[in-house]
Amino acid sequence: MRFSIVAAIAAAALVGQAHAADVNPAVVYDAGGKFDKSFNEAAYTGAERFRSETGIEYRDFEVQNDSQREQALRNFARRGHDPIVAIGFSQAQAVEKVAQEYPDTHFAIIDMVVDLPNVRSVVFKEEEGSYLVGMIAAMASKTGKIGFVGGMDVPLIRKFACGYVQGAKAINPDIEVFQNMTGTTGAAWNDPVRGGELAKSQFDKGADVVYQAAGGTGLGVLQAAADEGKYSIGVDSNQNHIHPGSVLTSMLKRVDNAVYDAFMDLKDDAWSTGVEVMGLEQDGVGWALDEHNEDLITDDMKSKVDAASQDIVSGKTKVHDYMSDSTCPVS
Repeated sequence: MRFSIVAAIAAAALVGQAHAADVNPAVVYDAGGKFDKSFNEAAYTGAERFRSETGIEYRDFEVQNDSQREQALRNFARRGHDPIVAIGFSQAQAVEKVAQEYPDTHFAIIDMVVDLPNVRSVVFKEEEGSYLVGMIAAMASKTGKIGFVGGMDVPLIRKFACGYVQGAKAINPDIEVFQNMTGTTGAAWNDPVRGGELAKSQFDKGADVVYQAAGGTGLGVLQAAADEGKYSIGVDSNQNHIHPGSVLTSMLKRVDNAVYDAFMDLKDDAWSTGVEVMGLEQDGVGWALDEHNEDLITDDMKSKVDAASQDIVSGKTKVHDYMSDSTCPVS
């Protein structure tokens, strides 16, 4: 009897090892590189957390141009990587094509919906997190003028801007919000010099807080704010530490959780497809408060933002989704 129990335990261990071996994850980052301290780096953080907890290695690839997206996804699929996570809406066409070529491979895409039986599509309610940092910007502003610098001019980034303005106007209906986009191609995510120039132009107009949603370009915004003695607001990852005392807060977009969950769900045999929406209620977005900005956020500011968060989750406060309706009710 003892032999049969030992044998059963050993067999179960072998099955577990075999199942873990079947999980061979990969990530394809969007333009800007995995160390952009923002969107891509959030994905990297999630992959690293999975590796640290499980001991399972993963592969990744940083695209340098659009033609590499499909090639990278196909190469990973051909080599048996599973799941494969594509970061960014620009990967949609490539994911749709390669996922059909490899129907037994599990794919996930961040920030776009690809309707295929082997694809998980993860989208975020960026407008909710942006609303909260808009409130914080308005409460911190002494001039009644704040700014927004986006990366590529696409509806997704307009979604950040609209939520930000709505939150700011909830505090001060008369606040003035300057808005600039960096460009119309993928290069807009990786131009910190231009980001700094746009931020400085807004500071010159009287803005004293500028929120950036621009990937690597946003690092120029943060630097300009520090140079000018003004406030910036980071995005996606917690960027408070980059210029402590100058970065007012960061709008957190939990891409790290999305990547980690994709890897872990396949490992745990809990994979699901379809559309996954991550907002405040799902801890998909939020704002960062830590030792680097705690002296900038008063108790009154925090209590108002916490109350607004509860109202958004409960449905009492409706934050406009620009992706559903491109007529932003505030400007």
